[in-house]
Amino acid sequence: MIITTSEQIEGKNIARTVGLVRGSTIRARHLGRDIMAGLRGMVGGEIKEYTKMMAEAREQALQRMIEDAEKQGANAVIGMRFTTSMVMQNASEVLAYGTGVVLE
Repeated sequence: MIITTSEQIEGKNIARTVGLVRGSTIRARHLGRDIMAGLRGMVGGEIKEYTKMMAEAREQALQRMIEDAEKQGANAVIGMRFTTSMVMQNASEVLAYGTGVVLE
């Protein structure tokens, strides 16, 4: 599966546009991570626990987007983006989306 943030893929022709493909996950903060994050917040620096949690969430959303694209018959995704939003206190959604296409 080719995934790109651009609207075209150099050297490839788009035979058909499948349409919107997407994948998401919702993650809640964890008490243990909150304690460590609070301690790091006092001394400064990267909050590695949250960095890891968000990287895992992005990867899961990306995998779900790929599954959606494959289910719809796409073999590539163009214009891929990530977005996040807070769905409730202490929980956020990570959404991966793009346009599913069939390349020749």
